[in-house]
Amino acid sequence: MSNIVRFSKSLDDSLVNKLEQVMGSSPSAFLGEVIKILSIDRIVNNIWIGPAYVFPDVRGRTCTKTIMVTNKNKEILKPHFPYTFADFENKQPCFVMIENNIPVSICCSARQTSKAAEASVFTHEDYRGRAYGADVTNAWASEVQKQGRSALYSTSWDNFASQSLARKLQLIQYGNDIHMS
Repeated sequence: MSNIVRFSKSLDDSLVNKLEQVMGSSPSAFLGEVIKILSIDRIVNNIWIGPAYVFPDVRGRTCTKTIMVTNKNKEILKPHFPYTFADFENKQPCFVMIENNIPVSICCSARQTSKAAEASVFTHEDYRGRAYGADVTNAWASEVQKQGRSALYSTSWDNFASQSLARKLQLIQYGNDIHMS
């Protein structure tokens, strides 16, 4: 097993070099040292750590109840998911589950490149426990994979509902994300 470490483009090269020296071949073993180095230039106020997953091949799994949101029907997002509506072009693909004529669950791209996209999923509190999150997320991942890209998902260690969704979706953990600000 190997480690892949990526750094924010906002870090200057000398800081990245210091971090690479400390981490060597075992990035997670030196988290305290990493925080210490990052604290030289700025105060580290928040640390977010969680598992990172990749979807197995889900191209054959479709849920007929999910609706792909396109430019033609994106208005359905405006009242209930205004942030997704406002940044619609960057959130593609996007799928919703509709109940009582309102979108109650959504999965879209949180961030993406030409090689991969990461899921962002939300189900309204009153509609949880009905597998809507799993359905819209599988539909999203299927579309991402049809585009020839990897479908990714990440969460924090303290978000048990999100980890439960990852288990239901049978996602494969490939690493850990660490974000510090």
